[in-house]
Amino acid sequence: MTVVVPRHDIPADNAPGREPVLDRGTVWALEDLHESPQAIADAMSTSLILARARTAADPTAQWLETWDVWVTAMQSGSAMFAAATTSAPSVESRIHHEIRTVPATGPQPWIDAGNWLTAFWLAVICRDKERIDGLCEVPVSLLRQSSSVYDEYVFAWIETLQTYWSGRGDVGQKLVEAARGAAPGAAPIAGPELLSKILWPHIDLFHRFVTGDHERFTTSLANALKWHKEYWTADTERAQDSDGFVAVGPLAVACLAHDAGFPIEVESEYLPRHLLLGTWVGEFTT
Repeated sequence: MTVVVPRHDIPADNAPGREPVLDRGTVWALEDLHESPQAIADAMSTSLILARARTAADPTAQWLETWDVWVTAMQSGSAMFAAATTSAPSVESRIHHEIRTVPATGPQPWIDAGNWLTAFWLAVICRDKERIDGLCEVPVSLLRQSSSVYDEYVFAWIETLQTYWSGRGDVGQKLVEAARGAAPGAAPIAGPELLSKILWPHIDLFHRFVTGDHERFTTSLANALKWHKEYWTADTERAQDSDGFVAVGPLAVACLAHDAGFPIEVESEYLPRHLLLGTWVGEFTT
């Protein structure tokens, strides 16, 4: 039986339509790659804002233009980490249909654990195996150099995902370490609300996936979306924030499960159907 989790009410009156494909901020960021080291991070941030916002008018992501901007966010995120880890003066990366030169940056404040997770989720959603491979080669020690502060479990969680994808090491051991660190009271930086409703559900969902538990995966996915909705409707300001329009982490894990043959028995506009199914994958070179 399919579980339906309705998305909260999102007015589509002022939502971005199919044109222009990119917003002005992303265009400026891509034009500024040679001038500002942070431009590549800005490109990921602004294009992801547009990607989520576009689902207000296109909730199933059926438009090619919606897919295009999700891919642009993914490309920018992976290029950001490639530029941070290269020993060459720059890296060449396809971003929004062009091969662009991204100057090497080395460690920077934006090369942090949160942005790594976002870049990883985007690469999984877009089914770009080469970019996932590259992200899994990013040393966790580099992410620790950021000025941002994260609970310790986050780094174990990143190691879990890297271990799973690369097939090197014991993913179960890493997952247990991450789960213990994300237990109630063990992650003071995130705080109880963010941890319980947004961050922990990713770990539980991934656990159900790697253990092949279809029934509990469905329950975990439904719960993750319900808690996502609770978090993003706690007040009016959150409810209008495009960050809440799509449950990016649960969507990415659901994409992994779907591609592995799991029955996805949860429907929600928090999981745009055509992103989940990979409808547009292969439509153009990414």
